[in-house]
Amino acid sequence: MAGGDATLFGEGSGPLARASVHDGPTATYRATVAYLGDRFHGFAAQPGQATVAGVLGAALERSLRHAVELTCAGRTDTGVHAWGQEISFTARADADVAAVSRSVNRGLRPSVVVRSLSQAEEGFDARRWATGRRYRYTVLNDPILDPFTAHAAWHVPAPLDLRAMQLACDPLIGSHDFSSFCRRTPAGSLVRAVRSATWTALPGGYLRFEIEASSFCQQMVRSLVGTLVEVGTGRGRRRAGDMTAILRARDRSAAGQLAPPHGLCLWEVTYPASGPPPHREWDADDCC
Repeated sequence: MAGGDATLFGEGSGPLARASVHDGPTATYRATVAYLGDRFHGFAAQPGQATVAGVLGAALERSLRHAVELTCAGRTDTGVHAWGQEISFTARADADVAAVSRSVNRGLRPSVVVRSLSQAEEGFDARRWATGRRYRYTVLNDPILDPFTAHAAWHVPAPLDLRAMQLACDPLIGSHDFSSFCRRTPAGSLVRAVRSATWTALPGGYLRFEIEASSFCQQMVRSLVGTLVEVGTGRGRRRAGDMTAILRARDRSAAGQLAPPHGLCLWEVTYPASGPPPHREWDADDCC
């Protein structure tokens, strides 16, 4: 940060300028945040775009009266929701977390809500300390669209074979190169460790896909869901038994369509009971 009145998200000069956090004793803070992703161009701050980090950072700066820099556990894409996004930031050590939470929620609800805010262990980093992320994807499998859930569930009117979709999940468990399901990046491994992947039938024709992994690569969950739904329709060229071959192909064209973002939600992030994880194979979560 360049100077005493520098801010990342708010006014940088004049009567609204905020002092640097470094002007006094500081502490690391952790917040659990929920948001409606269809209101934003993803989490990460982008000039000229409404983003979760942009509005949340600005609200925190207004309350704390100094600059903040947010670190998140999962950089959700445009349209992707969150119930359990975790963020960390440095702020003055005497911050009233209850007052800050109330102030932020008054300004941002219902689009963004701080579910909890507290001082964290020294050095806590929401991204690098995370040991797992759990995402949920909701599908409405019914001929009739429900307008009250249309912003949070992918409407698939064709009947789906839930058993075939679950069978296709089995090869995903374990450490694999998920190049067939990820947006290719210039550098970096696309090996990810998937711990669980399940489909559940819910009342009203809803289906929930839940997947947990150490981390995810960009568009991974949506690519998986799009492929699994294609398996479930039985109309495409992909069957449950093809999933292993799709993984081994390491080619995005081998997998199915990209599911729309509005059905996806970052549900939960897990951390060690104390201190950073002893070993991390992957240092990023570019989901999803």
